[in-house]
Amino acid sequence: MTTWDKSKMPSRHVSIGPERAPHRSYYYAMGMTAEEIAAPLVGVATCWNEAAPCNIALSRQAQSAKKGVREAGASPREFTTITVTDGIAMGHQGMKSSLVSRDVIADSIELTMRGHCYDAMVGLAGCDKSLPGVMMAMVRLNVPSVFMYGGSIMPGHHHGRDVTVVDVFEAVGKHAAGMMSDEELFELEQHACPGAGACGGQFTANTMACISEVIGLALPNSAGAPAPDEERDVWALQSGRAVVNLLRLGIRPRDIVTRKSLENAAIIVGATGGSTNAGLHLPAIAHEAGIDFPLEEVARIMKATPHIADLKPGGNYVAYDVFKIGGVPVIIKALLDGGLLHGDCITATGKTLAENHKDVVFPTDQDVVRPVSNPISKMGGVVGLKGNLAPEGAIVKIAGMAKLRFEGTALCFDSEEDAFAAVDARAYKAGDIIIIRYEGPKGGPGMREMLSTTSAIYGQGMGESVALITDGRFSGATRGFCIGHVGPEAAVGGPIALLKNGDKIIIDAEAGTIDVALSDEELAARRAAWTPRTTNYNSGVLWKYAQTVGNARGGAVTHPGAAAETHVYADI
Repeated sequence: MTTWDKSKMPSRHVSIGPERAPHRSYYYAMGMTAEEIAAPLVGVATCWNEAAPCNIALSRQAQSAKKGVREAGASPREFTTITVTDGIAMGHQGMKSSLVSRDVIADSIELTMRGHCYDAMVGLAGCDKSLPGVMMAMVRLNVPSVFMYGGSIMPGHHHGRDVTVVDVFEAVGKHAAGMMSDEELFELEQHACPGAGACGGQFTANTMACISEVIGLALPNSAGAPAPDEERDVWALQSGRAVVNLLRLGIRPRDIVTRKSLENAAIIVGATGGSTNAGLHLPAIAHEAGIDFPLEEVARIMKATPHIADLKPGGNYVAYDVFKIGGVPVIIKALLDGGLLHGDCITATGKTLAENHKDVVFPTDQDVVRPVSNPISKMGGVVGLKGNLAPEGAIVKIAGMAKLRFEGTALCFDSEEDAFAAVDARAYKAGDIIIIRYEGPKGGPGMREMLSTTSAIYGQGMGESVALITDGRFSGATRGFCIGHVGPEAAVGGPIALLKNGDKIIIDAEAGTIDVALSDEELAARRAAWTPRTTNYNSGVLWKYAQTVGNARGGAVTHPGAAAETHVYADI
């Protein structure tokens, strides 16, 4: 083991000096040697559990990360935290727990790191909210950190074609419409998800995995290999070694997560037609660094970025196809060559983004990712909207959409359940704009995703004929004219709460506008007559979340962030 000066490291509080003999006795009890106790203590945090396939490979990869930490001269200390997996939470009251889990993950990692005075961190995550939750904790704590994605799932196969879990969600709509038999639905559900890993399209997990590399918290190419692939264990080993190198170099997450690297993150979302949830998570990660990077700024950058990756749900390919052509570095290389990224940002390798990718060769014998000079669209795959219906903004994924303007009339529902029941009963028509409100951060509480409803509409063949608007969220797997994150939310009296059935709404994604055809006077009169709604969540974690959560524009954060700090954990 290397001799380390721990005089400024957090672990000196639990490992150095005669007064820490009781603390060291606990480490001896766990089989550690005096040399290991004297070395830096590196937290190896995973979201391993048996809740869903996205998490079940994380414990295996953590063992390789621990080996890498040991080989580099530090002492790994493994711990776990929770996840709430959207695919299982979706479509019922359990989905209220999903976004809340992001902040619980960040908080629980902070508490574990603080309580045990760990000096650095490797974080492994595999599901939608666990990726940003782990990254938020890293930036909040500001000890040297390396992030690693647990990997995507392999494509499923059904009747000779690749399928994902989204095909199953859409099949529910087909089944309800009498277009699919019980037997075929049963066969599809058995084959859509063949093993470990997160959902395979450019949904939230893979979007955040791309972000982890381009923002610099993850090693280049570490996000690519599918979860079952043994290559993931090699990257975990390298991540363990890399975090010890960052300790030696003194590079911390807030050296890596800067305004410029956050802009890089927004650029890769626009370029890949990624999840609208990035519009929630990037402001939250920025908040941990004390950087103001609200929804409209993220969306502006996404829209200005050419869409170059042909990925599901709007396109044809999945994450495994990106891996086969060279992984996320191919996308980054295309964007660097196109002059769109800040190549001088420092990363987890200790080198800049440009230095990391200088030897990457863009493959020309494939059509998964295009060069910036020949994009799928000159406009990014995700855009922001503003107007009298969403003064604080909203967001929509336009990747794969045939038209960017929709005019229709409001059909209002005050919960997802009511909206889904109407869709399931086909109690809607072409030209309707389905409004799902009181599902925002406070009003839900928890800002649910609406994949079950949107997928059922597509399954019924009505995906191009209606639009949806919510103060909640739409899944990264959603496609079509689905506008989420509308703010202010209904629970605080935002304009979405004032809508009535039949109100005319105009959405123009190219212009970036979302308006209801009502005068200011009419909106004011309706607001004067509006009364707040209550929820059934009057105790427990969902009540607590509703008391502290902010608006979607700022990332639905639950604490003041780095701007209010008087000290940083790393400097205790």
